[in-house]
Amino acid sequence: MVTETKFSPKTEHRYQIAHLLRRAGFGSSSDELDYYDSIGYEKTVEELLTPVNITRMPDSLITRYHTETSATMGPYGGPTEWIYRMVSTNAPLSEKIALFWHTIFATSVTKLSGAIPMRRQISMFRDKGLGSFSDLLISLSKDPAMIYWLDNWTNHKDEINENYGRELLELFSMGVGNYSEEDVKECARSFTGWTVVNGDYIDAQASKCSFQPYGRYAWQFQYLPEDHDDGEKEFLGEKGNFTGEDIVQIICKQDATATFISRHICNFFLADEVPVTQWPYEAPNNPKLIEKLKKVYFETNYNIKEMLRVLFLSEEFKDRSNFYKKVKSPSELVISVMRLTDKFGNGPRLDARNVFLAMVNMGQHIYNPPTVEGWHGGLEWSDTGTLVERINFCSEQFGDTESPGVKKMVDTLVSRYRETPSDFIDSCMEILGSIEIGEETKKTLISFAKEHKSEESLTPTDYVKTMLQLITTTREYQLC
Repeated sequence: MVTETKFSPKTEHRYQIAHLLRRAGFGSSSDELDYYDSIGYEKTVEELLTPVNITRMPDSLITRYHTETSATMGPYGGPTEWIYRMVSTNAPLSEKIALFWHTIFATSVTKLSGAIPMRRQISMFRDKGLGSFSDLLISLSKDPAMIYWLDNWTNHKDEINENYGRELLELFSMGVGNYSEEDVKECARSFTGWTVVNGDYIDAQASKCSFQPYGRYAWQFQYLPEDHDDGEKEFLGEKGNFTGEDIVQIICKQDATATFISRHICNFFLADEVPVTQWPYEAPNNPKLIEKLKKVYFETNYNIKEMLRVLFLSEEFKDRSNFYKKVKSPSELVISVMRLTDKFGNGPRLDARNVFLAMVNMGQHIYNPPTVEGWHGGLEWSDTGTLVERINFCSEQFGDTESPGVKKMVDTLVSRYRETPSDFIDSCMEILGSIEIGEETKKTLISFAKEHKSEESLTPTDYVKTMLQLITTTREYQLC
């Protein structure tokens, strides 16, 4: 006799925690949600912000199956390694914050001679991404991938290159309209001498290297004082013999910077905004919350973790009006599905690169943003082509009952086969992480359930599997 599995009661408190886990991580299973529900919302926030005893699939195991990840050579190594980390980690916010900064400080592997510098940049985002924004900007300015990507290695005291200085102000910190062309020039002058070791040789090799495992380099930052313009500069109203560090400190104390970063946080973690290019002309969705985050930004020496703590604990974040207000990015959708299905639960798989390629086909090639603006996100994630890719991916993954997570869900739900269609659909949504769907969608699913149960056209196992596939291919499942 099959024993019916009991689920925890559905409460608003539980739905709020599920919402938090979708935004600060990649969703949750019902079992994970039971744990966080037991410790409460506030403690869940703290565990996400300050994880201890972090575990994930070890690199040594991954490289046995994917040798290209050991040096991240070729087009698959770096992204595949990151996918394994996102799927297997018990500290999801560490990976989510890396995605956040990868979206803003958009750097592409296509210009580099290999993925090692990109992998180190992503690692830097994990290490610095929840700390002081000023520390993060200094680390970014010394990051070899960024230096090469935005040409600061060709920024010399006698021949400045404004590329990095311009993007630092426009896309990375302040936004259009908050600085002058003269500020761009003075910013670039301050970063002269910030380069990579043996840049000319690396550039020559990068131009001729193929995606074969030869000629790759672990780049290093180098400061050349003889190439630094140490003359007086005037930047954002201040005068001095500024260095790059000085420029970062001046940038970080600007009100425009606090506004820009606060709006980015709301855009990524709270609700989709218009693309960043429209921000100078469109008011933010949540101006009062942005003011609250700005206050924390200045009070805590620009600390991102403290800003997120205030956001996650705010009434605005927990309010139902902000549930399902974001379209999942391809990475969020793919990783949330892979964590639920636990397809890598028994270790790496040789077909893991197909997961990465599915993400690419949905419109997001991690390690390779389309431009220095990154991905626009929101509704732009979903068009007629990418929506089909999303639906097919979810259907395929939840239809694979050999995946440990799918098998566990099916076995659990088979015991509830005799429930009314409405109750059974609720059970499915609970096991998928206390997700919710609209009334019209539920009516359609109930109609399907009644038809197939009355005709007994599906076995209990196939009925469960099909219902999971249908729910995860709904419009609502594309949102978080």
